Amino acid sequence: SQIHAGGRGAGRFKDNPGGKGGVRVVKSVEEVRENVREMLGHVLVTKQTGPGGKEVKRVYIEDGCEIARELYLGMLLDRDPATGMMSYHARKLAFGLGLEGKQVGSAVKFMLAMYKAFTELDASIVEINPLVVTKGGEVLALDAKMNFDDNALYRHKDVADLRDEDEEDPAELEAAKHELNYIKLDGNIGCMVNGAGLAMATMDIIKLSGGAPANFLDVGGGATKERVTEAFKIILSDPNVEGILVNIFGGIMRCDVIAEGVVAAAREVSLDVPLVVRLEGTNVERGTKILAESGLPIVSAKDLGDAAVKVVKAVKEAA
Repeated sequence: SQIHAGGRGAGRFKDNPGGKGGVRVVKSVEEVRENVREMLGHVLVTKQTGPGGKEVKRVYIEDGCEIARELYLGMLLDRDPATGMMSYHARKLAFGLGLEGKQVGSAVKFMLAMYKAFTELDASIVEINPLVVTKGGEVLALDAKMNFDDNALYRHKDVADLRDEDEEDPAELEAAKHELNYIKLDGNIGCMVNGAGLAMATMDIIKLSGGAPANFLDVGGGATKERVTEAFKIILSDPNVEGILVNIFGGIMRCDVIAEGVVAAAREVSLDVPLVVRLEGTNVERGTKILAESGLPIVSAKDLGDAAVKVVKAVKEAA
């Protein structure tokens, strides 16, 4: 089953939780047909999909092989690459994996080709899982996963054409149109923050305070009132959201602009869940005043810890 999530083999289909997973071994063409029918159009739930799972729209069929050993090989970005990957690096890895004889030569050739693809395609990760040694002594890649730098896709049209938006979250696609970094999670407290590090810290402290974040959302350093409004719409498109925490540290971004966006968004979407706002930094007094005079039930917080406690409490009281 071809879905954008790991753990497919151990996963289970929603309409048959006691049955087989999304990766299967079959012995005949008839078994292929039978298993494809059981997967296509059905929802597969894995440890990475969340309880909602993902609908299987494609199935990949590959020749089987007799496996003697399963290995893992991955490449990530190196911030100090020096010479790049050399053949002696690959040989060292091959020996470290316990390969021997002709297997070493095959693995070295494979790793160098893998590195070439990694660099030339502007990948951020190339993962071979599993890399196997067959009973005949061959070294084969049975499955591969690649992520690419979105900022470099303009020079890789062939890679960009492979993008399957059916496999992506509609809210995440909508967020990208407005230059918002949004990732949907499984909690019930929506977050709107400026800066990736602060966004992660905000999610952590929500969890520490007894809540569960519904998303990661970084509005960036140059957010406008319009972008803030779109951010609210995207957060509230998730039916699981029962409260929202806005956490802004105004450096480049002005707190009064954020406050105007928050007020405009709350009015436009007819906000009906608790909203807690923590502002700090440039024009914070003006921003706080805008919130206070809005006439909306917006709860202000003095710091991040206070904000997390207040939003968790408000959500529990509203339940």
